[in-house]
Amino acid sequence: MNTRKLGKDGPEVFPLALGCMGMSDFYGPADEDESIATIHAALDAGVNLLDTGDFYGMGHNEMLIGRALKGRREKALISVKFNALRGPDNSWIGVDARPAAVKNFLAYTLKRLSVDYIDVYRPARLDANVPIEDTVGAIKELIEAGYVRHLGLSEVGAETIRKAHAVHPVADLQIEYSLISRKPEENIYPTLNELGIAVTAYGVLSRGLLAGSKPTGKGDFRAWLPRFTGENAEKNAKLVAGLDDMAARKGVSPSQLAIAWALAKGENIVPLIGARTRKQLQESLGALEVKLSAEEIAALEQAVPAGEVAGTRYAEQQMQHLDSEK
Repeated sequence: MNTRKLGKDGPEVFPLALGCMGMSDFYGPADEDESIATIHAALDAGVNLLDTGDFYGMGHNEMLIGRALKGRREKALISVKFNALRGPDNSWIGVDARPAAVKNFLAYTLKRLSVDYIDVYRPARLDANVPIEDTVGAIKELIEAGYVRHLGLSEVGAETIRKAHAVHPVADLQIEYSLISRKPEENIYPTLNELGIAVTAYGVLSRGLLAGSKPTGKGDFRAWLPRFTGENAEKNAKLVAGLDDMAARKGVSPSQLAIAWALAKGENIVPLIGARTRKQLQESLGALEVKLSAEEIAALEQAVPAGEVAGTRYAEQQMQHLDSEK
């Protein structure tokens, strides 16, 4: 299997990465044994990049990954997001990317994961009160001390990327990217290509929207997302019908076709697959066998026009805090 590289000086990774968020948060209860089995199955299949955040389940996700990696650390590259602040009621209460906070967050992350270093460390969101140069400067110090291997970014725009990269080379930008979320192509991707920065793309299935998945009930945060509510949900269900039709003609599942599209959009793009079960993982891995011609990519983008999606990817308040949307 051909690998992909996270930036000019970053690590070689499997073409797909495993996003572990849903094993601890946001999509309702998950089975811990099945989660660990899924991580093991991913590693056995060659997947070597695991993505998490220290605020997923308030540390639960890191501890889960730590248990899964006992005796297997050498098989995995660990990507961690930090700086989101949460309350004991699961609320979101801001971000903190001060240099002292960066080092504090990492100290707890290393302990929860039971590891000596993190492969890719990144602020989850831009802290408007702290210059990105200061945040990156702290991560640079952690890299020099051996606690972190590579710098990553998440959901920031072109100007912020340039400022960060000037302090220390950025391996990859993590950002939402899918058939119906293609805005990064406008200004962000050209900047990444110029600077030699890779993409770890999350939401390639638009949180299940492109696979026909719907909110499951209590604990599933999609019930509050604009694209899954009211008339928007009905409009978007019709929108993705074009994906279903093309998938049926090609003999693959809609999710496999959506992942294959993301893979085909650039050798520097590594889709994050949010599989919570081994069954979901195997279906996602099947996307690696789906080859798309330039004509098929164009036809797919025409059949599922991003400009016609109803609703924003996050609620209005969250959208206002996304540097990548400015």
